[in-house]
Amino acid sequence: MEKVDHKKIFKEFYNPPLTPVIVYVPDMQFLMIDGKGYPETSQEYQEAMEALYPIAYTLKFALKKAEVIDYTVMPLEGLWWAKDMNAFIINSRKEEWLWTSMIMQPPEVTTDHYREAIEVVQEKKNPTALSKMRLETYQEGVSVQVMHIGPFSEEGPVIETMHQYAFNQGYELRGKHHEIYLSDPRRTTPEKLRTVIRQPLKNE
Repeated sequence: MEKVDHKKIFKEFYNPPLTPVIVYVPDMQFLMIDGKGYPETSQEYQEAMEALYPIAYTLKFALKKAEVIDYTVMPLEGLWWAKDMNAFIINSRKEEWLWTSMIMQPPEVTTDHYREAIEVVQEKKNPTALSKMRLETYQEGVSVQVMHIGPFSEEGPVIETMHQYAFNQGYELRGKHHEIYLSDPRRTTPEKLRTVIRQPLKNE
């Protein structure tokens, strides 16, 4: 059975150019956990990671064993927002950040597969955030996106350029800021980090 890499199948959405582009993102299903706080200091964020990855890998190995599909586990993604968006500008307000951490799942993953994976991980580790997890289809549709290469702290100008491009094309912003983390920050130097930055849009 040949291994499937959905980053290649959905190359348009996981490997965009370094300049902004408008795309139509199809509905995809994700493992999702909601939380609050700055990732580097938030216990809630750490607990989300400790739940998401075990379920993602349990599903991968279960579907391979059942000869349904063999696939590469997808990268971590995040939706970001705040009740007051100034919280993303003022460093002292990072604890106000709201997020959904998520990992895309192939369409072959069913609700039954998900429930079985939850039971397996509960018996083995039972991570704290497991009860907060859900398998859900995310609808994004028309969006603007760009590839950012470099530290997370240098995303600001790239995001501004992306937003301005969307405005120039006659769109308004909607929904939640979306990031896809293609690099492991534990193994990649900051200047080489690759992050897809995406923003859903609507016509004016």
